Parts: sequence; structure tokens; C-alpha cells
Amino acid sequence: MKTIPWPTIGVVISWYSSNIGVLLLNKYLLSSYGFKYPVFLTMCHMMMCSLLSFIAISIMQVVPLQNIQSRRQFAKICFLSIVFCFSVVCGNISLNYIPVSFNQAIGATTPFFTAVFAYFMSSKREAWVTYYTLLPVVGGVIIATGGERSFHLFGFLICVSSTAARAFKSVLQSILLSSEGEKLNSMNLLLYMAPIAMLVLLPATLLMEKNVIGTTMDLAKNDIRIVWYLLFSSSLAYFVNLTNFLVTKHTSALTLQVLGNAKGAVAVVVSILVFKNPISVIGMMGYALTVTGVILYSETKKRYS
Repeated sequence: MKTIPWPTIGVVISWYSSNIGVLLLNKYLLSSYGFKYPVFLTMCHMMMCSLLSFIAISIMQVVPLQNIQSRRQFAKICFLSIVFCFSVVCGNISLNYIPVSFNQAIGATTPFFTAVFAYFMSSKREAWVTYYTLLPVVGGVIIATGGERSFHLFGFLICVSSTAARAFKSVLQSILLSSEGEKLNSMNLLLYMAPIAMLVLLPATLLMEKNVIGTTMDLAKNDIRIVWYLLFSSSLAYFVNLTNFLVTKHTSALTLQVLGNAKGAVAVVVSILVFKNPISVIGMMGYALTVTGVILYSETKKRYS
């Protein structure tokens, strides 16, 4: 039996911790703490991702710097940044209205949206049996929705939008940056996307969440913890991307997908324990069916592709 190296175990634990940590902290900030500014929160995340990406690549040289080769490539990255912004903002907004457990159940349908977008946007086609495995993915969420005691229609729709946008970005990225000269690893892509996303989010914040900076400063005078919460949440948002890259580097894209399915289940359990949100047996059965569908989809895709 092959022994798993300790660095790999450490990277996976870090990936789980940062993923689940940022989810729980964002939920706490936007719901329990009452910091009702998801767009500003996302902008803080992008600011920190910009800073830490620069430090990691340009100063610490964690990965080699990949330069942008043309204006056309830059335009493609800008477009990806807008889609990325939309996905993250919608995900954070949804945490205002629905529990983390339900958020994760909806998020597990990413393979369904990815398959749909890939089918219509590119010539890539999967075997029909692969598409059939998506039925339990969608069916599980439908069942979970019916059994969700904290269901909120707007929260549900905005979370579905976030999941669809995440899948759309993935497919779009594979199409737009497909040539060898334009391909960027995830760390370099984040280095360029984060500042663009920050510039997009700044006017959106000022328009949608007026006087948020003044309100946050006033809040910090009474409770300095809000500053540390925002800094910690923003740092975790970067480490989600860093550890995601490191897990792929130490294992494989397929292992990352399998670990991601398990991570979602762990996040559901942890969120229920932390926030004690009510969850029905039907809801758990629906989520279990979705995860089973995702696993079947991964296996059939590996076998028939």
C-alpha cells in the first residue's frame, strides 16, 4: 500500500480548513454578526488576493511569473474577471439568506452546469451515460430544496446563479485561454484577475452599498473585531486559491474533484454543528443523492473520456 506523503496530507488539511473557514466566517459576518455588505466583503477579498498574489509570485517566487502576451489575452482575462466577480458576489449574497449546508448542496451541482455550458459552447461532448449521471445531481438538490426548513427563494436563486457562473467561468477559461501561449496556471490567473475584479467591485460597492466604508469605520470604533474578521476572511479567500493549486500540484485534478465532494459534506456537517440550523432527513437525503451523482459523474467521465 502506497503511503501518502505528509506534505500532501498537510496541503489537503489546509485546503479543507481554508475552504470551510471562509464559508463559516462569511456566513457569520453576513448573517449572525449583521455585517450586511457582501459586495464590499468580496472587494476586500480581491484586495487581499491582489496583494498576496503579488507577494507569492513576484517576491517569494512560489511559481514562475507568466506575463500577459497580448491585448487580446488581457481582454479575455478581463472578461473572466467579471464572470468571476459575479460568481463570488452572488455566493456571498446567498449566505445572507440560506444556511451554509443548503449553499453547499446547491454548489455541488457545478458539474451539471459545467456539462451544459460545455455542450452548448464548445464541440466537447461526453458519452450519454455520463449525462445520465447528472440526473441524481439535479434530483438531489430538488429533494433537498423541498426538505429545506430555512428555504429562501431569493437566496436559492442567487446561489444557483453563483454556481452557474462558476461553471461558466471554468468552461469559458478553457475556451478563451486554450492556446499554449495564452495558458496561465491558476496562481498567475488570480494575480491578474484579482486587481481587475477589485476595480469592477469598487464602483459596484459605492453604488449598491452606499457609505459602507464610513459605516465600517464607525463600527470598528465600537468593535475592533470587525477589522480582524475582514482581514482574516480576506486572507482565507486567498489561501483557498493557493491551497487549491497546491492540492492539484501534489495530487491530480481528479483527486481534487473527489476531495472537493468530500469537503462539501464536511462543510455541511461543520456548519450544522456551528450554526445549529435545522435540517430535515429529506434534506440530508437530497444532498447525499447529489454527492452520489457527482461521484458517478466523475467516474463515468474518467472511464469514457
